Amino acid sequence: MPLEAKDVAQYLKDHPEFFTQYAEALAQITLPDPHGGRAVSITERQIVTLREQIKRLENKLAELIRFGEENDVLSGKAHRIDVALAGATDVSSVLRVLYAHLGGDFAVPHVAVRLWDVAGDPGAPELTPMSAEAHEFAAALKRPYCGAGSGPDVLGWFGERGSHVRSLALVSLRRGADTFGLLALGSEEPQRFYPEMGTLYLERIGEVAAVALNRTLS
Repeated sequence: MPLEAKDVAQYLKDHPEFFTQYAEALAQITLPDPHGGRAVSITERQIVTLREQIKRLENKLAELIRFGEENDVLSGKAHRIDVALAGATDVSSVLRVLYAHLGGDFAVPHVAVRLWDVAGDPGAPELTPMSAEAHEFAAALKRPYCGAGSGPDVLGWFGERGSHVRSLALVSLRRGADTFGLLALGSEEPQRFYPEMGTLYLERIGEVAAVALNRTLS
C-alpha cells in the first residue's frame, strides 16, 4: 500500500532515532524556502520556523502587555470613582460624582440616571416617571446591557443629542432583590459599547453607585 504523508510524519514522530541511524539522509534532504523559491536544508528550515514562532510569541506578549496596561488604567479610574462615591454625603453628591467621573475620567459623552420608588424632588430629571416597559426592562437585566443605541425611553434621557447615540450601556441599580434605578451610558461610536464586551467594571460601578444611593437616600 502506498504511504501517505501523514503516515510518514507519524512514523518520524514515533521513531526520533531515525535520523541518528540514517544521518546521511538528513544531510541530503532539502526543503523549499517558505519566503523564496530556493531549496534549503532541514536545519535552515527549522531556523526559519523557529523565527516565525518567536515572532508570533512576541506579538502575543505585546498584546498581553497592552491589555494589562489598559486594565491598569481602568482599575485606576474605577478606584477613583469608588473613593468619590464613598465620600458622597447626599443624593446630589452621588449624582454629581457619577456624572463627573463617567463623563470625565471615563470619557462617556452621555450619562443619565433614573430612579423610582424613592423620595426626592419630583422635578429632578432623575425622578422623571418612566414607562412600565422601562421598569420591566431594568428589573430583567441580569448583567449590564451593551449594544445598539436603543432601549425603552433611554435615548430621550440624553436630551437633544440623544438621537446621535449609536451604542448604549445600561446598568440596573438594585436594593437587594429590588431594582430602583437605571444608569445609562451613551456614545456616538457604534462600537463603544458592544454585546461581546466585558462588563466587569460596569457591574462594579453599578453596585457601588447603588450602595451610595441607598445610603444617602436612607
